[in-house]
Amino acid sequence: MPTPADLAPAVRSPAPPIEVTGAQSLVLSLEAAGAEVVFGIPGGAILPAYDPLLDSVKVRHILVRHEQGAGHAAEGYASATGKVGVCMATSGPGATNLVTAIADAYMDSVPIVAITGQVSSKTIGTDAFQEADIRGITMPITKHSYLVTDPAEIPAAIKEAFHIASTGRPGPVLVDITKDALTGSTTFTWPADVALPGYKPVTRPHHKQIRAAARLIRESKRPVFYLGGGIVRAEAAQELRELVDLAGIPLVTTLMARGVVPDSHPLHLGMPGMHGSVAAVTALQKADLLIAIGTRFDDRVTGDLSSFAPGAKVIHADIDPAEVSKNRGADVPIVGDAKAVIEDLTVALRADAEAGRAGDYTAWRERTRGWAQTYPLGYRPADNATAIPPQYVIERIGALTGPDAVYVAGVGQHQMWAAQFVQYERPNAWLNSGGLGTMGYSVPAAMGAKVGEPDRTVWAIDGDGCFQMTNQELATCVINKIPIKVAIINNSSLGMVRQWQTLFYGERYSNTDLHTSAAGSRVPDFVKLADAYGCVGLRCDKTEDVDATIAKALEINDVPVVIDFVVERDAMVWPMVPAGVSNDLVTTARAMTPVWDRDDDAAEGVH
Repeated sequence: MPTPADLAPAVRSPAPPIEVTGAQSLVLSLEAAGAEVVFGIPGGAILPAYDPLLDSVKVRHILVRHEQGAGHAAEGYASATGKVGVCMATSGPGATNLVTAIADAYMDSVPIVAITGQVSSKTIGTDAFQEADIRGITMPITKHSYLVTDPAEIPAAIKEAFHIASTGRPGPVLVDITKDALTGSTTFTWPADVALPGYKPVTRPHHKQIRAAARLIRESKRPVFYLGGGIVRAEAAQELRELVDLAGIPLVTTLMARGVVPDSHPLHLGMPGMHGSVAAVTALQKADLLIAIGTRFDDRVTGDLSSFAPGAKVIHADIDPAEVSKNRGADVPIVGDAKAVIEDLTVALRADAEAGRAGDYTAWRERTRGWAQTYPLGYRPADNATAIPPQYVIERIGALTGPDAVYVAGVGQHQMWAAQFVQYERPNAWLNSGGLGTMGYSVPAAMGAKVGEPDRTVWAIDGDGCFQMTNQELATCVINKIPIKVAIINNSSLGMVRQWQTLFYGERYSNTDLHTSAAGSRVPDFVKLADAYGCVGLRCDKTEDVDATIAKALEINDVPVVIDFVVERDAMVWPMVPAGVSNDLVTTARAMTPVWDRDDDAAEGVH
């Protein structure tokens, strides 16, 4: 039987098709599509694909310990590199274990291809062993999905899946292949092109909409760039920097866009939203124009939508027409790729500047800068003098590691602190589960990021709750020599839930105590757990030891390092806008709301 390596010339040559099995065709297709790594676990229905995969010299397979880990690893790889991530699982429970990661990728526009085995086509619908309608299950959370029952259709399905996942608004594509399609005979020919008449994303914005946007910008007095993760996916950071510097307009970057403009940029006001900076939240509320690019006006940014940016007109540019005006009506809707939109806006604004028509935002810049100076991000000392402020730990990780690293967060308080207190100077340095808020994302996503970016330091900044959901992937990291660094922000609680219980449920802490930090009764002991997996396990429970512990972790680059940072239990994430209320009610600490200069508001006609 020919191996994929033997058949590789067929991918590059128009030579006559070669007889192969469907499984061989799948591996050859992955090679031709440019896949470098597949994260997966074999099982009965997908097993035929694993035999020829063993012979591939182009595709590396990494055996994970749980299919959810495979999906998040594919996401981390894709988010760090901009390439399509690939995960693979068997039918039934193998496929359904991928669902969370697929939904996560869908919400955050991450390009992945999920390949699943399926029971034989003759037994579909009979409740066969390990049968699940994974195509039906995932239909609402994929860009597209395939059920392949004919081995001849495998190359086209794979080529189309990679194309769909990576073009337009990126996202996950499922390819479900029956076992008889994998074992059947076929001929392998890599399609010359993709023919998808119903799939033609609009990438170039309409010139009339660009002109209309430029007019609103030059007429505005208090504009704000509201920048989202779509700019990161479009790889448009360089073009954006040119536009920002030309326009001189204050900007905010959403949770998914951290680093798309350097935090050190003088126009950067920070992150908006529920736990955004006061300056960012307030600038949006006081603006007369929002220039929203690659963002979707989600509820975590807008708060009570009816009171969000009440005096602002809206320019909304997005590659996905379904997002434009979905939540907030756009005065100038623009459908197009973020990079193309930014390039065309730059041309239009430069023409205005050369003609002497550029807007003057000097007073507005000074006012927004004043908010940033008056209400900077910060944190108070721990209530217990011996406890470590968790914000300090994360701040020092960022400072000692630097902006070239990749920082991957789980979900909860530590996620918000990592977004706030690490300085992001480049895109793709910050990975997190934004839309779905998936606990367990961090460790496997960091693993995938390290595979894709082996020369960068990769930190998984995780909570003690999140870490326990997918920490089994440490075994994958050890065996495959993937030396990530894990910082467990251990407050012995489901921290964000506990914060809400403190603020809104009368300090009734129902089922949020994890029992992970008390000396003598740690369940589990994270240092022992790390050691059991073959990692280096460290513990830090004193503020004065934080820097030395991080430095020691940074010196170890041959195995994963896990640090148990035992931190203050009752630290909270501030600023905060409580769910469902106006962003005008942003609080800087418990029961502390900024007092605005109402005279300035009245003078400028701001409500």
